[in-house]
Amino acid sequence: MTWVMPVMAGPGVDQFEMKDLDSEPGDLQFQSQNAFSSGVPRRNVVQTAPGHYAFDDNPATRARLALEMQMGITSWLRTRLGIEFEKSKLDDPGLLARANAYEALQLSSIQLEGVVVFKPVKKDGIGFGLLTEFDSGVKAGGKQLYIGPIIQAVSGPWTGIANLLLVQHFGSPDAAHVLPADRSVDFAYALQLQYEISKTWAVALESYGVFDRVAPSGSQAEALALFGRFDQHRAGPVVYYRFNPDPSKSAKASSVKGVAAAADDDTPGAAKSAGGEKETSVSLGVGLLFGLNANTPDQTLKLSLEYNF
Repeated sequence: MTWVMPVMAGPGVDQFEMKDLDSEPGDLQFQSQNAFSSGVPRRNVVQTAPGHYAFDDNPATRARLALEMQMGITSWLRTRLGIEFEKSKLDDPGLLARANAYEALQLSSIQLEGVVVFKPVKKDGIGFGLLTEFDSGVKAGGKQLYIGPIIQAVSGPWTGIANLLLVQHFGSPDAAHVLPADRSVDFAYALQLQYEISKTWAVALESYGVFDRVAPSGSQAEALALFGRFDQHRAGPVVYYRFNPDPSKSAKASSVKGVAAAADDDTPGAAKSAGGEKETSVSLGVGLLFGLNANTPDQTLKLSLEYNF
């Protein structure tokens, strides 16, 4: 039997969602963030010894589904708890013939996120905040800490958002093979330029990517020597639609600025009606992201649903 040696965990590629600076005390939001990829790159394999092989750790997946609950604690702090499911390539295929085989869709990680707003955006202007997310793997022992700024600028119907994150890996990605802890650092980004057509519709150009192992260490450098980096970059158009499932509560509700950012991740979901009651809303997003390099799937269909209550 051919034995395939696993290498360290790949770069931190999270859900394709934009994090903005909206936070209101008492706001609750259910989110479903999903991505489905086609044209996934085939896995590289290197023979390290007779009958012994290593395969690359590019985490290009066919499907990612996330279910999340978000809560606004104050006007400057919000938090979110989520679970993520993945359909990814086998960690240990055992045979070369199964190097590109996929596991069934399964729970892959639990995530806890916090956003601190230092300077909110009010009408036109620029705001700043800090995003921190802890991601704990379920199937394997690998963990990631995401941390970095959120920058948001608004001018009339235009909104621009940048999420710039360092991703610190720690913990062993595969305890079954007694792999040493992964201490590498990646740099991930999410960029959005959106135009609000109306209170209901918005269009956006979005880009998501990761620079793999900007600070490798230990045996992670061995994987780097075998296969090189696995930077991933995507970009494409996204359309957002927002509506109120209970129009009777929103006849006089004010419009929410930044519909695209709302439909993608952090809608200021509790706009109040004239009677002071919180307005419920549903935000839908559909987009097609195109891979910009050989390590990235050719196309990624992005689907998001958010319910504010």
